[in-house]
Amino acid sequence: MKKFSCKLAWMPIVALLLFFISGLSVSAQTGDLIYDEAGLLSGGEAQELEALAEQYGAEQNVDFLFLTTDSTEGQSIEGYMGDFFDARADSTGREDAVLLTIDIGGREVYLAGFGTAEQTLDPERVDLVLDRIIPEMQSGDYADAFEETVVTSSEYMEYRPGVNPESIFLKSWFHLAIAILLAGVIVGSMLYNAGGKVTTTPGTYVDRDHTRVRSQNDRFRNKTVTRRKVPKNKDGGGFGGGGGMTGGGRSFSGGGRSF
Repeated sequence: MKKFSCKLAWMPIVALLLFFISGLSVSAQTGDLIYDEAGLLSGGEAQELEALAEQYGAEQNVDFLFLTTDSTEGQSIEGYMGDFFDARADSTGREDAVLLTIDIGGREVYLAGFGTAEQTLDPERVDLVLDRIIPEMQSGDYADAFEETVVTSSEYMEYRPGVNPESIFLKSWFHLAIAILLAGVIVGSMLYNAGGKVTTTPGTYVDRDHTRVRSQNDRFRNKTVTRRKVPKNKDGGGFGGGGGMTGGGRSFSGGGRSF
C-alpha cells in the first residue's frame, strides 16, 4: 500500500515535467513572431528571441518576424517571403514589419521592411544589417544572428530616413577626436604666440643682388611599381537588392545574400 501511494505522489511531478518538455519542443515552431519551420532554434532560444522581438517591436511600432524553411519549393526566396507576408498580413491586419527569411536548403537569406519599416529600414540599412549577421550565419550561430537583426535594425530605425547610421560623422569617437584636435590647435596657438614673433628668416642672411643660380638639371633616379591584391568578398554574394512588390501588391525594401 505504501509503495502504491508513493507512485501516485510522483505522478503529478512526472506529468508536469512532460508538459514542460513538450512545451519547449513546440515553442520553437509556433508563435506570433517566429516561424522556424527549419528548426534552427531550440525552444529556449525561440522564447528569448520572441521576448526580444516583442520589446523592440513595441518601441518601433513594428513586428520583427522570422521565417525559416528547408526549401522554398522552387520559388525564389524573395517570392516565398512575399507570399508568407501577404498571408500573415491578410489574417492579422498588421502591415508594419521587419521580416528575416532564411532558406537553409539554398543557403540564402533575405531581409525586408514593410509598411513604415520600408522607409526606416531602407535598402542601404538592410545591407548594413546583413553585413553584421552574415558572419554569424556562416558559422551556424543563428540565434545570435536573429538577435543581432532585431537590435541593429531597431538602432538604425532611430535615425531619420536617408541618413547613413554608420556615417563617421555620427560616431561619438569622431566628435571626441574633433574636440581634442580643436583643443590642441587652440592651446598650441596660445603657446606659440606667448613667446613673441620671430623676425629673422633665411632671407635675412642672403644678398639677393649678388646671388644667382649658376646651373640646374634633373636626374631620373629610378621607378617603383606597386602591386595591390584585390580582396575577395567573404560575406557571401548579394542578390535582390532594393526591395520590390509582393504578389499581393505590398511594396517593401530589402536585400538578400547567400551564405
